[in-house]
Amino acid sequence: MRLAVTGGTGLVGRFIVEAALAARDAVTVLTRRPPAPGFFSSEVAHQPFDLDRPEARLEGVEALVHAGFAHIPGRYRGGEGEDPEGFLRRNAQGTRRLFEAARAAGVGRIVFLSSRAVYGDYPPGTALREEMPARPDTLYGEVKREAEAALAALPLSGVSLRATGVYGPAGPGQRHKWRDLFDSYLAGDEIVSRKGTELHGTDLAAAVRLLLTVPDARLGDGIFNASDILLDRHDLLAEVARLTGCRHPPPAPSDTAVSEMRTDRLRALGWRPGGWAGLQAALPAML
Repeated sequence: MRLAVTGGTGLVGRFIVEAALAARDAVTVLTRRPPAPGFFSSEVAHQPFDLDRPEARLEGVEALVHAGFAHIPGRYRGGEGEDPEGFLRRNAQGTRRLFEAARAAGVGRIVFLSSRAVYGDYPPGTALREEMPARPDTLYGEVKREAEAALAALPLSGVSLRATGVYGPAGPGQRHKWRDLFDSYLAGDEIVSRKGTELHGTDLAAAVRLLLTVPDARLGDGIFNASDILLDRHDLLAEVARLTGCRHPPPAPSDTAVSEMRTDRLRALGWRPGGWAGLQAALPAML
């Protein structure tokens, strides 16, 4: 497959690119700067790309994964900072231009990396299903919802993958999402209790791969949830303590209700995430 991936050098996009390379795809990453030598396990092509610039050149591309997103580093919700207009222009308008360029170039399928943020203000503890109306309550969620709608309106095979938080070892020169949390805990700092849904990057990449390759007839309305475990910081840091010998107590378990996404649609296609065992396998490298 000749595959283009926006945001391929990001913390999430790297997993998608590596899965494509393992499948022997010819991969082009669309990013502002080319990847550093050795960043990926094998060679990729690079095309300079920015959501604020004219459309990408996608001639000859068979499929596109749009995982790129312009935001303040380390922040998604609230990623607009002090520039909500620029945030909308880059992400909503830039994504529409990208999708139109893909249509004009004859790209066969697009997988858009959306977010659980499109569900927004459903009460805590709600089981979130794809057929439920989107109710974003943040600018980030609204931009993702608009992009989903733009993709659905195009006459091509498009899929929106609503992903929860993604964890896993970082690429060369990067820091993974829990690095600061682990450092603070190991230093003896007070840690706030919290729990949320999580998904390993390799499991997200497996979902993307599946959605790139299944027949159109199995895509339904093109909306899929991707989530795995409900993770409490108490349990995560207790595992860190076990692996490191740290004697600091983990925070108390959180009593906050969390809305979890149902993933029946992906599982019906054969997707099976790694669960708690996958988290345990990932932690040594992340430490």
